[in-house]
Amino acid sequence: MVVGGGSAGLMAALTLRKKIPALNVHLVRSPDIGIIGVGEGTTLAFPRHFFEFLGINPKSFYEQAEPTWKLGIRFLWGPRKYFFYNFAFEYAKKLPELKCANGFYYDASSPWMDRASAYMAHDKAFPRKANGLPQFHKNHAFHIENEKLVGWLESQCRQCGVQIHEATVEVDGTRDHISGLVTDSGQRLEADLYIDSTGFRSELLGRQLREPFISYSDTLFCDRAVIGGWSRTDEPVHPYTTAETMDAGWCWQIEHENFINRGYVYGSDFIDDDKAVEEFIRKNPLIEKTPRVIKFRSGRYRRNWVGNVVAVGNAAGFVEPLEATALQVIAVQCSSLADGLMDCLLEPTPSFVDLYNRYNSRQWDDIRDFLAVHYKFNTRLETPFWLACQRDTPLHGAQEVVDYYIENGPSFLPANILVDNYNSFGIDGYLAMLVGQNVPYKKSYRPGSEEKQFLKNYREGLAMEATTHGMGVKEALDAIRDPSARWA
Repeated sequence: MVVGGGSAGLMAALTLRKKIPALNVHLVRSPDIGIIGVGEGTTLAFPRHFFEFLGINPKSFYEQAEPTWKLGIRFLWGPRKYFFYNFAFEYAKKLPELKCANGFYYDASSPWMDRASAYMAHDKAFPRKANGLPQFHKNHAFHIENEKLVGWLESQCRQCGVQIHEATVEVDGTRDHISGLVTDSGQRLEADLYIDSTGFRSELLGRQLREPFISYSDTLFCDRAVIGGWSRTDEPVHPYTTAETMDAGWCWQIEHENFINRGYVYGSDFIDDDKAVEEFIRKNPLIEKTPRVIKFRSGRYRRNWVGNVVAVGNAAGFVEPLEATALQVIAVQCSSLADGLMDCLLEPTPSFVDLYNRYNSRQWDDIRDFLAVHYKFNTRLETPFWLACQRDTPLHGAQEVVDYYIENGPSFLPANILVDNYNSFGIDGYLAMLVGQNVPYKKSYRPGSEEKQFLKNYREGLAMEATTHGMGVKEALDAIRDPSARWA
C-alpha cells in the first residue's frame, strides 16, 4: 500500500509492480493535496531507472512528460566567470597525449575537456546524425515539469495494474507497526507493507512511528525557497541547469520548452522572506506571478524502513535541489527495495532491513557531504551568508577527498579508495567542483609546449564539432517529433 500520489509514491508503485508483477500494489492519495508544480532537474539515475531498470519505452515519456535534455549544470559560482559540471565524467580521465589527469589542464577561457562540456558551452545537446536525428548518448538527464511527470507516471501505473484509490486516510497503528488505514468514507485498507510517500509530513514514518530525524542544518544553512518563472519567448533552451550564487543562497534555472522555472534557495537566518522575494524579483524581472515561499528542513530520518513501513522521497529525508538529487534518491530507494524484496522472496529479514537502511542512509549522507564542498569553497560573494559558509561548513565525509586534492591536485587515482563505488557523484564530481571553484592545490603542474599546442588544437576541434555538427534542444525536439522519425 503506497500512501501518497506525488512523484515519489507513483515511482514506488510503478517500480514494485513492474519488477514484481505478482505483487498486489495499491496506491491511496488524498484529492485535497495538490501537486507542488515546480520544475525538476534530474541526474543519470532517472533515465537509467525507467528505461534500463524498468525497461519502459521512452517514446511515451517524451510524448506525455515533454522533457528537455540536461547534460549537467552551468555554475555561476566561485571566482571563475562560470564552469560546468556534467554527467560525462570528464575529470576522472586522462587523455593519452597528456602526462597528467584532465583536471590539471583546466582553462577558464575554454572550459571544456571533452565533448559534453564543449556542447554545453555552445548550447548544443547532441551530435546530428546523417538522417537529421539526434545521436542520443547516455550522458544526459532531463528537465521536467512536475505536473507532467506525475501525469505520465500515473498513466504508467494504471497500465501495469496499480490500483489507485482517491481518499483521505487516518493511520491506525502503534509506535512500531501500522495495522491499517481508515478512509474518510469508513473503508479500512490493510497491507503487508506500507510505503510512506506523504512528503514532508511523513505521516507514517515520522508522525505515527516517531522515527528520530537527523538534521543537516550544521552543514546546509538554507531552509527556504522562493519559486517563480516566466513564459519562454525567444530565449534559447539551454541543455543544462543553471546554478547562480545569490546574496543568501543560490538560484536555479530549469529549462522547459515553453517555460523558464526559477527558484531562490536561501537561509532564513541571513535574510527574511520579504527581502528574499525582493532580491529574487529584482534579479529576475520577467517573473510573471507572485512568487511562492516554501519552507523545508534538510536532513533524514535515522531509518527509512521501520517495522512494516518504508519511507520514500521527502517522507524519508530532504536535501535542497542544488544537484537535482530528489528524483535520484527516489529511484535508488525504489530500485533497492524492489531488488531486495525479490532477493528475499518477499519475506524481508531483519538483516536485510538493516542493510537497506544503511545503504540508503549513506546515499543521503553522501549528498550532504558533496553539497558541503559547494558551500565551503564558493568565494564569489562576501555576504554574511557566504562568509559563514566558508568559515563554518563542516565537510564530514568529504574531508578526506578535499585533503587529498589539496596535497596532490586533481588526480583521480584514489577514486575507489576515497569514494565508495555506490557514491553517485564519484571522484569526478568532487574534482569538477574543486577545480571549477578554483580551490588551490600544492602540486602545481605547467604543461610543456607540445601539450599546450595539443590542447589548443583539441579544444578548438571540440568547439568546431559542437557548432557545426551539434543540435540544440529545440532542433532535437523538432526532429524526434517528426512523424517520419522512427524509435529504435
